[in-house]
Amino acid sequence: MEPPASCPWRGRLARLQARTWIEPVVASAQVAASLYDAGLLLVVKASFAAGGSSNHSALPPSPRGTREDQQQRAISNFYIVYNLVVGLTPLLSAYWLGWLGDRYHRKIPICVSLLGFLASRLGLLLKVLLDWPVEVLHGAAALNGLCGGFSAFWSGVMALGSLGSSQGRRSVRLIVIDLILGLSGFCGSMASGHLFRPAAGSGEGLVLAACSVSCAAFALLYSLLVLKVPQPATKAGQARPTADSVAGVVGTYRSLDPDQPEQRSVAGPAVSGGKAKPPRTILALLFLGAIVYDLAVVGTVDVVPLFVLREPLSWNQVQVGYGMAAGYTIFITSFLGVLVFSRCFRDTTMIMIGMVSFGSGALLLAFVKETFMFYIARAVMLFALIPITTIRSAMSKLIKGSSYGKVFVVLQLSLALTGVVTSTVYNEIYQLTMEKFVGTCFVLSSFLSFLAIVPISVVAYKQAQWLESGDAVTEK
Repeated sequence: MEPPASCPWRGRLARLQARTWIEPVVASAQVAASLYDAGLLLVVKASFAAGGSSNHSALPPSPRGTREDQQQRAISNFYIVYNLVVGLTPLLSAYWLGWLGDRYHRKIPICVSLLGFLASRLGLLLKVLLDWPVEVLHGAAALNGLCGGFSAFWSGVMALGSLGSSQGRRSVRLIVIDLILGLSGFCGSMASGHLFRPAAGSGEGLVLAACSVSCAAFALLYSLLVLKVPQPATKAGQARPTADSVAGVVGTYRSLDPDQPEQRSVAGPAVSGGKAKPPRTILALLFLGAIVYDLAVVGTVDVVPLFVLREPLSWNQVQVGYGMAAGYTIFITSFLGVLVFSRCFRDTTMIMIGMVSFGSGALLLAFVKETFMFYIARAVMLFALIPITTIRSAMSKLIKGSSYGKVFVVLQLSLALTGVVTSTVYNEIYQLTMEKFVGTCFVLSSFLSFLAIVPISVVAYKQAQWLESGDAVTEK
């Protein structure tokens, strides 16, 4: 018999349950991140436009190219170093933070990475307040990475989010967290351009940087003082949780109905005691598809901010914020797309739909001349988030063992390392081609996106063979 609603301890129990929700931390941290990303771009642009206060910031006279081209090269060179620092420094700490979280306390990777987030946001605020050289931002990024960066933070969030939910409801819970991330980034980006404008008694970017620091500080304090680690939710007779719903995976979209038995996915039938295991070639091909597609996505994401600042678009700070907000809408559209597609198609088909969506949008970006054309290209990319999340979900179903958290941290760091190389290469290509054809990088991304379909197609073919052989053995 349930206790009456007026029981004093029942309200206390509800409050304790609310303290296990990770969503407030995700929302505040992502608002801080979206404000910081827009502020970083605009502050760096303003620094190089003013000539800067260091040798690196100054724009030397050049016999060829306009001053806008020189400014673009300077910003691109800054981001080459910045992305290298952001991508490489977490390799030193993210894995060990994940290990400490598994062994001692689940909040360790979250709190330590949030401390790094706060330090990097403070670096931007001090740069604006004291007019320090832009190289200070490289140091702040290094400190952020040494604290684990986004890799450690997101792995910790996924682990904490999965603990308090049953296996049947876990994928839905992770999707909700994923949506919170996208919606928070959208709101922060929409406000960033307006907050960057000079306010009474302050210069450009001061209000935006202060808001970013405030949101990051709230996330850290909430995780330290309010957030509680939930108790694992299990049911009697429930099967051992699979890697399908573990740390480091942004979301698994296949089992949206908790009462519906899990359908066959790209991994084929479930592996059971001693029977035929899925071929390693499927894992290798899935990983290859993820790497090639990630090359396309990271390259485009890194070049777009530079592309919108120069002609023919020449956006101001408000338009930059709106453009960044448009990128976060794919969290919503990809989620809705999977809700529909998962009822009709297999995982491999959904992956290819997402790759075609992104590749087509990237190709349109290469020929953008007006602002409305940019948003049309972004709209075509509405399913761009599906491939990586679905590939990770499919790979997770092929992984066994109790150390799945560390395995997915390694996978995420591998993608991050690939992204560092991609960022450097794309920035160099952009500098070499921006005077001839500014959309060269987007054409290359489109080619890579369509190229990534090839290994996924092979997976679909091998999957069909594997399922047919399994059915034949069953009939015998």
